[in-house]
Amino acid sequence: MRIGVFLVAAGFPGMAPGDVLRGTTEAIEAAERAGFDDAWIAEHHFMSYGVCPSAVTLAAVALGRTSRITVGTAVSVLSVQHPVALAEQAAILHHVSDGRFRLGVGRGGPWLELEVFGTGTARFERGFPESLDLLCTALNGGPVAADGEFFRFREVSMVPQARMTPVVACTSDGTVRLAAERGLPMLLGMHVGDDEKTETIAAYESYATGPAAHIGAALGYVADTTEQAVREMRESLPRWLGPGLAGYVPVDGRPPPRRNIAEYVDLLCRIHPVGSAEHCVEKITTTAARTGLRHLILMVEGAGDRARTLENIARLGAEVLPAVRALRPGAA
Repeated sequence: MRIGVFLVAAGFPGMAPGDVLRGTTEAIEAAERAGFDDAWIAEHHFMSYGVCPSAVTLAAVALGRTSRITVGTAVSVLSVQHPVALAEQAAILHHVSDGRFRLGVGRGGPWLELEVFGTGTARFERGFPESLDLLCTALNGGPVAADGEFFRFREVSMVPQARMTPVVACTSDGTVRLAAERGLPMLLGMHVGDDEKTETIAAYESYATGPAAHIGAALGYVADTTEQAVREMRESLPRWLGPGLAGYVPVDGRPPPRRNIAEYVDLLCRIHPVGSAEHCVEKITTTAARTGLRHLILMVEGAGDRARTLENIARLGAEVLPAVRALRPGAA
């Protein structure tokens, strides 16, 4: 079973974005020391929910400061980027890191970056399949050309070439089917629990011609007792989630998303490994058994403090990872 960390670069109140970004790279270094398999960086634009607007750039920094751990993007927003340009960046990181980089991409949402970067709502609403196919072609090692609705250019050779398989964030049946028909693994978000993840994997398998190694995201926080861990998450997470989620501003006038923050925090604490070390181990192994997932990434920034994030990573590495890995392969 692979266990990684998931870093949103969360902008808690009172934290300067530069400090958050430096803390994010420190967290990846700490994750490598703690024995985690990989670290995944989120990308957001113009909001405090996540203050990293270029996951590829921050991944490059993290790869340069580490030697073993795999670093990925979770995810690079494909609707506001040129897929061939993103493939070029991914190829650079693939080569200079000796294959330690993984590219995760997502459709994104109908947010302001579509206006700012000039791609428009059409790229979001119907352009994702074309963008994804072009990205996959560019990461297949051969030449690439385009004659579609959104991209048209003559054939060019990819330099440098790299053979990579992107991971796709899937939150809708349409995206699940898109990933499945192309044989691409899914990234499943931490906003859904085991039942929803299991249903999504079943839907994927109904469309796919073969298996794929999917990744599931979860909140991960360890304390001396489960009661303490839940209490600390209930105190800290709303300070981030309230203003952070309010930063999702639709570009086209549709109503912004609304969520009851207290209920959401309770949900996260209930469905994910938040608690004592023993409780976290039980939650992780239960998720693996129920969903079939063999790769989880834990969002470790929930305490909202740089030092406490590093402590959380160290405790998860020392108290949770060995117990999970000591179980029989079939149990985890």
